[in-house]
Amino acid sequence: MKQQTPFVQFRNVQKSYDGETLIVKDLNLNIRRGEFLTLLGPSGSGKTTSLMMLAGFETATSGEITLGGKLLNNQPPHKRDIGMVFQNYALFPHMTVAENVAFPLFVRRLAKADIQEKVQEALAMIKMDSFGHRYPAQLSGGQQQRVALARALVFEPKLVLMDEPLGALDKQLREHMQMEIKHLHEKFGLTIVYVTHDQSEALTMSDRVAVFHKGEIQQIDSPKALYEEPKNAFVAQFIGENNRLQGVVESIDNAHCLVRMPDGSQIKALSVNVAGRGEQTTLSIRPERILLGAASQNCDNIVQGQVKEFIYLGDHIRLCIHTCGSSDFIVKMPVSQFDPSIKIGDKLSIGWQKDHVRALDMLD
Repeated sequence: MKQQTPFVQFRNVQKSYDGETLIVKDLNLNIRRGEFLTLLGPSGSGKTTSLMMLAGFETATSGEITLGGKLLNNQPPHKRDIGMVFQNYALFPHMTVAENVAFPLFVRRLAKADIQEKVQEALAMIKMDSFGHRYPAQLSGGQQQRVALARALVFEPKLVLMDEPLGALDKQLREHMQMEIKHLHEKFGLTIVYVTHDQSEALTMSDRVAVFHKGEIQQIDSPKALYEEPKNAFVAQFIGENNRLQGVVESIDNAHCLVRMPDGSQIKALSVNVAGRGEQTTLSIRPERILLGAASQNCDNIVQGQVKEFIYLGDHIRLCIHTCGSSDFIVKMPVSQFDPSIKIGDKLSIGWQKDHVRALDMLD
């Protein structure tokens, strides 16, 4: 199959504000047409700066950014044909909903009749046909965000950028809007680049997620691959809940290695990112992959632990266990599988398969 040319390309892009510290380091990133790509990372990781360079609100210190094969570096924002949705909505308070949505069309000097038609279509798309005469102050946060979305889409841009667009909404509304944006993406085949620090939001909405840390992409992959197959300790720690155990590599045998824990126990693990024998490593194990008591007896790895606490969370139980030198080892299991006779202070066996634990670099 012929390789499709990337729709958006960052080639060797760097950004520094003071000429010394690089906020974005040598960024190489290809974005496909019609893709929903999320830039995910903690504050200061470079994700928003990368988005702002693509939008034209920041200038790359070096490197090239292209859209549809055309160089963007010297193009002003309004000539890039890019829709933008901000966290604070950025609606004009003195304009009605209809006037806000129409603004990008006025700037592009469309005919009045065409503007009216496109505004109506955009408001219908976000199910706010009857709100055109209202002002932003008369709308809820979710409604304002919908209007900001309609304004970004009304001129049919090649690309839509979203910078923490749901950050100001409460949890329930945020989750609802996540699905609305996802459905719009699928319905209209939009190309969306989305910035968030919320990993559950990134996993819910994206085709691919680029995990940023210290100005570099640590891993770019599908949500499932990021969760199940993190390439390093930072990604494992940042995506989803994760147990981290520190140990020393005893031996390496093809795809697996044997790691000695501080308490002397030995654990077989997938050898993903290991320096070598005698080196320190971080073991990564998801809490839902762990079995307790009799259920652990057929596991590749079986260790002993002591229950410190457990919390009932409706659909599952969360246990905190002291094991392998860690005092905050977490186990999550469905309520239906939990043995109610287990009490705080109990000592029990804990097990998991060798392919469910990954030996990674040390977390800095």
